[in-house]
Amino acid sequence: MNLLTKFTQPTAWNPFKELAQFERGLDRFFNRVPAIAANGDEPITEQLWEPATDITEDDKEFLVKVELPEMKKEDVKVTVENGALRISGERKAEKEEKTKKYHRIERSYGSFLRAFTLPDGADGTKVVADYKDGVLKVHLPKTAEAKPKAIEVKVA
Repeated sequence: MNLLTKFTQPTAWNPFKELAQFERGLDRFFNRVPAIAANGDEPITEQLWEPATDITEDDKEFLVKVELPEMKKEDVKVTVENGALRISGERKAEKEEKTKKYHRIERSYGSFLRAFTLPDGADGTKVVADYKDGVLKVHLPKTAEAKPKAIEVKVA
């Protein structure tokens, strides 16, 4: 068999192989570092951590909810400066115990920073935060002029 014949023979298309290559490319793009699982079969991925956040609004305030499971309130910092709400902290990794065999580690650890531009009508001087059951709630009250006002319309 010559080289030309070797490279022109048809090969079976494997979409899963292409998907795995695409996933490795995404891992590199998002700075995720693949590691090998304890059993050597499936890679474990260590990810940069960015806690999930929901932002809602009602008549009185904007509410920012951030999921921070197993974190202490002392490890979280909330600041408002230059028109931005900044939430930062660090979730410390559990100490690896030699008596345990780890099969999968999907939870991420390390430092994080989330920053959000304050919406128009939010009063950054009256921000209040509370932390309970692994959820940080940051209350951004609305300014008086931002609150909706009912206007009565008279029919003549």
